[in-house]
Amino acid sequence: MRTMIRISAPRRALLAAVLMGATLAQTGCFPLAATGIAVGAFMAADRRTVGAQAEDQGIEVKASQQLSNLAGGAGVSVTSFNRKVLLTGQVADQRTKTEAAAIVGKIDNVRSVHNELAIGERVSFGTNTSDSSVTTQVKGYLVEAKDVQANTIKVVTEVGVVYLMGIVTRAEGERAAQVASRVSGVRRVVTVFEYVTPDELARIERQVAESQKQ
Repeated sequence: MRTMIRISAPRRALLAAVLMGATLAQTGCFPLAATGIAVGAFMAADRRTVGAQAEDQGIEVKASQQLSNLAGGAGVSVTSFNRKVLLTGQVADQRTKTEAAAIVGKIDNVRSVHNELAIGERVSFGTNTSDSSVTTQVKGYLVEAKDVQANTIKVVTEVGVVYLMGIVTRAEGERAAQVASRVSGVRRVVTVFEYVTPDELARIERQVAESQKQ
């Protein structure tokens, strides 16, 4: 039985901002019409500096281009957050999996590579659709949880496994993982967070605020 959630009007607006921002970040496209409140809210809430966000987009583009030439690597998805790269999807064999991580690790500005590639056939369209639905539901639950800053957390789903990325404190990360694990269709939650102390988080947020003024 699918669990339904009720989201208040203010939080529906926040969820719309999160989803729109995530979609635009993945496509690398920010049309003029989308540069209003929703995208502005998403950018302002991101704990990465504007420069780091641009670097992440560049890493994703470069990695995708280089991996497209890798035999058996067509099913690889690349997600970069604060120059920490997550590889998900399917590849033909262990050699390709290892090579994909090596290629991405050599790209400028990449700090680390979290290789979650599976060996096997590419998943079906139906599975991709289901994963998209799970991602949307997880984002909704995170928005509804009043003790989680949902718009600071990136959600990636691959065959029912949910990956959470972001700059968070330990308490925030544990709570986000707990919330995500309750969503129908989630097989497992993997945290790929960058953990900071509350003092470090306050410093980061000051730096981000300053970068947005420039």
